[in-house]
Amino acid sequence: MAEMLSRPELVAHAQRAIGKGSKSFSAASRLFDRETREKVWLLYAWCRACDDLADAQDMGGALGEQEGAKERVALLRTRTAQALAGEATGDPAFDGLGLVARECGITQAHCDDVIAGFVLDAADWRPRSEGDMMEYCYHVAGAVGVMMALVMGVSPQDEDTLERACDLGLAFQLANIVRDVWEDDAAGRCYLPVEWLVDVDIPPGQHMKPMYRAQLVELVHRACEIARAHEASARIGAARLRFRHRWAVLAATGIYGGIARKVEAAGTHAWDHRAHTTKAEKLGWLAHSWLGSLRPVGPHCAEEAAKRRWSLAELRERAAGNRVLILAA
Repeated sequence: MAEMLSRPELVAHAQRAIGKGSKSFSAASRLFDRETREKVWLLYAWCRACDDLADAQDMGGALGEQEGAKERVALLRTRTAQALAGEATGDPAFDGLGLVARECGITQAHCDDVIAGFVLDAADWRPRSEGDMMEYCYHVAGAVGVMMALVMGVSPQDEDTLERACDLGLAFQLANIVRDVWEDDAAGRCYLPVEWLVDVDIPPGQHMKPMYRAQLVELVHRACEIARAHEASARIGAARLRFRHRWAVLAATGIYGGIARKVEAAGTHAWDHRAHTTKAEKLGWLAHSWLGSLRPVGPHCAEEAAKRRWSLAELRERAAGNRVLILAA
């Protein structure tokens, strides 16, 4: 029978996971108070472990062999259910989830919304419409944003703040999509909607061909516009948090949002190399977000946030059908 590690051991494992898996999130997480920081690490470690198990990769590296993906996703859901039931799984990332779930009120439904994204990938799913793309973004990042808000002490009844936490996850995932277009294509995946490709006369599956680079830049701009609206909404929500929580969220927003801004600014050269924020840029955002945490949210945020086309309620409604896929997988 598997043994459960102690809380300090689970936290130490989670700290190593975020330090190796995401320099951006690791830097921002250090701004939290110790108690919150540890919970953030524990939740991140579960997300990282699920992603790696589902895609047969190591800390977000190159995708492994995708044969057996459905079985791996079934395994991660089994381990998640065990962890939420308080059972030792033999995997500290999942045991850590069980711990933070009990401390913060994270439920099976919250976790299932995330796992459904891995189910879609295992089924070789592709987004046909903008709504499909945003639905996927909700599963793999927006739902995580909701869970992170609970970790930070946001009430489960505070739907508006939870929605804005979801918005931050959506903005982050859109940044991932535009940054990783080339890598996803190499792995046989595409998260840009088929309808978008048709709009600019790019045949599905051909978007990385040099002759379509200008049209692809147009689609990146479209995705970044959506991301900006959700990022602005998230800044409004961050203003309601305690100072250190607000500082950490704004730092993560600047650091990670900078990736999308770099991709958009690079135009047709966006995929010559993988966009990232440098150590100096991260430090700059830590300082900039500290100042931003002291100031009220400007009217431009509300104006930009008003451009959102997708609400948390709409995305949850779309996601409900994918929870059925989990049981059928």
